[in-house]
Amino acid sequence: MIIGKWALPICMIGAVSLAGCDGMLEGSSENSGITAPLLISADEDTANWMTHGRTYSEQRFSPLDQINTDTVGDLGLEWFADMDTARGQEATPLVIDGKMYLTTAWSKVKAFDAATGAPLWDYDPQVPGETAVKACCDTVNRGLAAWGNSLFLGTLDGRLVSLDRDTGEVQWETVTVDQAQSYTVTGAPRVIDGKVIIGNGGAEFGVRGYIAAYDASDGSELWRFYTVPEGTEDDASPEYLQAAAQTWNTDVLAANDAIGGGGTVWDSMAYDPDLDLLYIGVGNGSPWNRAYRSPGEDGTGEGDNLYLSSIVAIRPGTGEYVWHYQTTPGETWDFTATQHIMLADMEIDGEERQVLMQAPKNGFFYVIDRATGEFISGDPYVTVNWASGIGDDGRPIENPEARVDKTGLPALVTPGALGGHNWHPMAYHPGENLVYIPAFEAGMIYAPEENWKPDRARGFNVGFNLGAGDLPPDMGIRRQVSDSLKGMLVAWDPIAQEPRWTVEHEGPWNGGLLATGGDLVFQGTAGSEFNAYNAGTGEKLWSFAAQTGVVAPPITYTVDGEQYVAVLAGWGGAYALSVDGGLVSSKAPVRNVSRLMVFKLGAQGELPPEMELASLPLDPPPSRASAETIALGSEKYARYCAVCHAPAAVGSTVLPDLRRAGSLGNRQAWEAVVHGGMLKDNGMASFAESLSKEEIQAIREYVIFRANQDKAMEPSGQIARK
Repeated sequence: MIIGKWALPICMIGAVSLAGCDGMLEGSSENSGITAPLLISADEDTANWMTHGRTYSEQRFSPLDQINTDTVGDLGLEWFADMDTARGQEATPLVIDGKMYLTTAWSKVKAFDAATGAPLWDYDPQVPGETAVKACCDTVNRGLAAWGNSLFLGTLDGRLVSLDRDTGEVQWETVTVDQAQSYTVTGAPRVIDGKVIIGNGGAEFGVRGYIAAYDASDGSELWRFYTVPEGTEDDASPEYLQAAAQTWNTDVLAANDAIGGGGTVWDSMAYDPDLDLLYIGVGNGSPWNRAYRSPGEDGTGEGDNLYLSSIVAIRPGTGEYVWHYQTTPGETWDFTATQHIMLADMEIDGEERQVLMQAPKNGFFYVIDRATGEFISGDPYVTVNWASGIGDDGRPIENPEARVDKTGLPALVTPGALGGHNWHPMAYHPGENLVYIPAFEAGMIYAPEENWKPDRARGFNVGFNLGAGDLPPDMGIRRQVSDSLKGMLVAWDPIAQEPRWTVEHEGPWNGGLLATGGDLVFQGTAGSEFNAYNAGTGEKLWSFAAQTGVVAPPITYTVDGEQYVAVLAGWGGAYALSVDGGLVSSKAPVRNVSRLMVFKLGAQGELPPEMELASLPLDPPPSRASAETIALGSEKYARYCAVCHAPAAVGSTVLPDLRRAGSLGNRQAWEAVVHGGMLKDNGMASFAESLSKEEIQAIREYVIFRANQDKAMEPSGQIARK
């Protein structure tokens, strides 16, 4: 077989390597399955993709070069499989011994023959539909972990499930969160020496973040690492939490259990087996506005609030704290550090360094010494106005006007809450020494909400008025704002801290990345393409019409010596639900078609004919409510509805557009849904604990008002939605 120039060394590695010359596991399903030595040496295996980032270093680089700059033009669709969900698809598939395993929205799992696409088994954890209102950013799932003959899944409602890899049967499951609170799990677990490690999300809703390890054999919890202190800490607290308490107003945390502090570990992890260090990315504060989360004596925000927006190194065997680096001290803009973390060794200033690299939401690209946490360098990879740079001490040089938790005044901040880079994985090419970033430009108006109070039951607990940036019913202004948003594929030189090349896309929220030994970079786009670029120059060499936005990262693998590239397509996630719904570009809106696509050289498969997106006319009842009622509805809509149904009630193509809801003209029907929870199994839970019937009707009147505003612009057909 031909698997590139690495074929001979792989065949000679023997028992230490995961793959022999036939691509089968050394100690496969008949024996011990996935083991620690196999995961540690995963970089030497080109046949399989056993862990989330292919290796513990999370570089998402494969040496495979059968598909390369010369041959990629012959790449074609070998097989595809339609998913049974119509929400965002964000998972990285695993491939082990010629079988592919992946998760879809609603935490479902599917297994296929990786060469033919023949379905093998599927598993549905039956996540309750009403869990959807606890998820900030769609009912997504990013993947599985493998150990022994088991697969491990984190479900949206907070369970950790062990599945038999051959049959999909449940071996055990354990609840990892307090399900009475708005915790969710969307990230992929990792396994280190038989310990399944998983974090959680929910910082927008008032929870306290942590990451925990569970025994792969029975699901028992082995350790738990909290990222923020809980109330006033005493001597019994771990030292790292006692140190964190000095940077918080812990009296606020102690006095109000609906302010959990946040700091959820909802995505990125990486592991260095030589240093025995697990690196985790910690998320935003809860609420975002530090003035409410950690006020000083003058009532404005105070303190660094460790370990929010930090990279933290811990011992995977015990959960012991080792070091941390905080990317955004005292974060108040939802600047998480949960974005992709990757490890590499490189020469910097004549010295060989073991580095950790990250491009978090705050817009700066960081190079950190992964043994010590020492700051090496950091520069902006997108437009940044909240800080002018990073000082020699590793702290940002802040723009005081952007400190809305201090000024109490609205400010347009770049990047905005979606960041300069979100969850979408980067990739690294060691031959080019480039990190490829799925970046975008999108600012946000942060307007502090007066007299804000937390609500643990429902809605975003952020301390800002999320309706402050709503656009007026003016197509010209909407177009201008929409055209200012742009997505980019940035080839970043981590030593020079500058881009070597940049490719601009149609819009933001483009897919995760894969780099290969064939000198290619693969990426899907919001413009419904799946593309291959020259890794050194950025030249687009190949493109496939995907019929939907692609946000998930691709993988590559071999079966019987043939190289395949696979990607899960399906438009969704935070941008698709909110910003994309609230803005109208000159391009047609992106529809969701959830589908797995697998490619190889010489294949000539085709997708089914693309269906046209239905354009339903706006036909709202007349708007007769008072200005006071509409203002109340606008306020409540911004806090409780906008995150799923888009700002200004301009719906996305993923969830229903409320301006066209069948219940809009009927008070009783609207109330049955929003107050009574009639559609809870579909994801629309009751808001009775958070909204009175009067407020619910005010929201209806606001949506009617907005629908009538937009109807006046509709003759041109420019604001049609699902």
